[in-house]
Amino acid sequence: MAHHSRSNSFPSRSHPLTSEVDEHLSKLASSESASVSSSALSLKLNGLQDLHDCIEKLLQLPLNQQALGLEQNQKYVDELLDGSIRLFDVCATVKDSLLQTKECTQDLQSVLRRRQGTEITYEVRKYLASRKAVKRAVLKALKNLKNKQNKYSETRAIINILQEAQVVTLNVTESLLHFVSGSEAGSKTSRLSVVSKLFHNKRIGCEEEHDNEIANAEATLLSIISGKTNIETENAHNQLQQAESCIQHLEEGLESIYRRLIKARATILNILNP
Repeated sequence: MAHHSRSNSFPSRSHPLTSEVDEHLSKLASSESASVSSSALSLKLNGLQDLHDCIEKLLQLPLNQQALGLEQNQKYVDELLDGSIRLFDVCATVKDSLLQTKECTQDLQSVLRRRQGTEITYEVRKYLASRKAVKRAVLKALKNLKNKQNKYSETRAIINILQEAQVVTLNVTESLLHFVSGSEAGSKTSRLSVVSKLFHNKRIGCEEEHDNEIANAEATLLSIISGKTNIETENAHNQLQQAESCIQHLEEGLESIYRRLIKARATILNILNP
């Protein structure tokens, strides 16, 4: 991230809490190039929780509240408030996508337990149709993210911290969107992984089998419905259970972040309108 020139309108980044925030931001930024697995996303969500907890403490400092309330900084604060609305929208899309996938996963598991052949085929098709709808919603959200990236001005201290926090939070939610849709993020790492597969196909394929539980379950169901493989329903059921467990953890982590984002926005609005 680029270094910004110092402005006298903002307190410096010398407070111990600021150093803690910088550390969280650095960790989250360095993890962006890591593979997007459910465990990696859970770690990122935990990191975001710690980051936003520190930010809430920073917002309680009088010097920071004074900086946010200055008339000359209104433009920057308005940008942050607009950015928070965009974050809410993205989080809502992720939450809806996870919920829809989880509900269909649970319905299909129930049918598989009863082992009713005709009903299994119907529910598998219903599940796959639901996944297509989720992917369409995710694709639309990703396009909106690309078209509406904030052009933040160069600032310092609390404004700069809040801007950076929004950027890393958007990056993590974007990774969640890619994960729930079963697609790879268009990062340098993802592009390089395609080349790696050409030379290490067997090894990479084995490793990737556990990277995305949702995509694994969907691939198995696609194979069943196409008749290309005779995978036992118990295996499919196990994969759906893993996907449901994964979704549950991601839902809990995302909900925790969502609550913190709402709290931060409310704090800023209270500072502006005491």
